[in-house]
Amino acid sequence: MGDFSQVETTEAAKQNPEYAQALTDLLFQLADDDFILAYRGSEWLGLAPHIEEDVAFSSMSQDMMGHAVMFYEMLEQLGVGKADDLAQLREADAFRNGILVERKNGEGDYNTDPHYDWAYAIVRSYVYGLYKQVRLESLLQSSYTPLALVSRKMMTEHRYHLMHWQVWLTQLANSTDEARKRLEAAIEKVWKDAGELYQLGANADAIVRCGLIAGEGELKQKWLTLTQGIFEKAGLVWAGEPGVPEQRGRHGQHTPELAQALATLSEVYRIDPAAGW
Repeated sequence: MGDFSQVETTEAAKQNPEYAQALTDLLFQLADDDFILAYRGSEWLGLAPHIEEDVAFSSMSQDMMGHAVMFYEMLEQLGVGKADDLAQLREADAFRNGILVERKNGEGDYNTDPHYDWAYAIVRSYVYGLYKQVRLESLLQSSYTPLALVSRKMMTEHRYHLMHWQVWLTQLANSTDEARKRLEAAIEKVWKDAGELYQLGANADAIVRCGLIAGEGELKQKWLTLTQGIFEKAGLVWAGEPGVPEQRGRHGQHTPELAQALATLSEVYRIDPAAGW
């Protein structure tokens, strides 16, 4: 479909208040998830287990940040605001990312004695990545054509991300006893937050009713079936029903860790938002 048709689709969406609001809510979830986890991934620069992984992790985080930009640009096209401002100037309670993606990589800070957990990074990236795969597949059928088209483009890059995380999961699961213990501890930690991923927030009914994405139940089942098969193939005990964090990120309730991340992310941009960065 050409650019003109996409413009027509965007303009039509603006004319339907319920549809426009549902689309806006979903796009913020999509953008914020990738934006914040890409930042957490960038914090591994120079700290990954070896130089090849340093490059690989940075590259995948860059891809994910690019995906977030695409979603923010779609919000800009809908008239919600400038893409850069949406990413850099909103307060934490305006973000709709899941709590899982905002958690710190471990103890310490990037610039101050970081003691990060590599097993946690792998499990979080893979668990989120598997959900993202299910979500992108559902978005291919979205009633909003520009969203379906951009999702198809993302799937090509994302497929390689999943392959990378699968190699790491298998290696850690079948390496030393210490590696296995750390991996199992990381799975337990990630699983406490993972149950929020498939939630669609306060406007879930309208998001589904407008045909933007499948319902929470369908997304959950496909994601859990996919994840269970991969975990069991790696020889890992299935964790069962995922937990849901106390905070509700999809509703704007976040941990102090998100505020810290946003302060770092927007520090330079906030100096002069009007400048050409």
